[in-house]
Amino acid sequence: MKKTFFLMALCLVLAGTVHAQDAHAVSDDELERYAVMMDSIDEMRVDLLAEISEMVKNTDKITVARYNDLSKIANDPAKLEEAKATPDEVAFLQEIQALKESGTAEINTTFKSMAKDYVGASTYNKVKKAITEDGDVKSKYETMLNKLKEDNGG
Repeated sequence: MKKTFFLMALCLVLAGTVHAQDAHAVSDDELERYAVMMDSIDEMRVDLLAEISEMVKNTDKITVARYNDLSKIANDPAKLEEAKATPDEVAFLQEIQALKESGTAEINTTFKSMAKDYVGASTYNKVKKAITEDGDVKSKYETMLNKLKEDNGG
């Protein structure tokens, strides 16, 4: 009788442990939503960088090489003066910086909105944790993300 009771109690404890682990498991739907969100955010970043690149290539205010040199010191007026940056070049650097800031703000807003409203805050945290801790989940996520990138042409 004691053995039967002990075995039943052990089974209940083990069943509870398995159930608790299942509650933390990531479903394919949750993983796909997370992948869609991350792909969307990545696409926004790529688009912002492409827009900046096009602006730099298509301006007559500064050459690409000059932009690359000045962009490294854009936040240091003394170094810009030392590099003999013209007012047009400085204005262009500021225009690019404003575009970067507004684009980054839009990306951050979209990220927060999608994490909260599309994926769900608790699901976002659960999936993010699972990707970092479980190699199988990470592999599945990377496969989903690569498929989304292929579907986007990238």
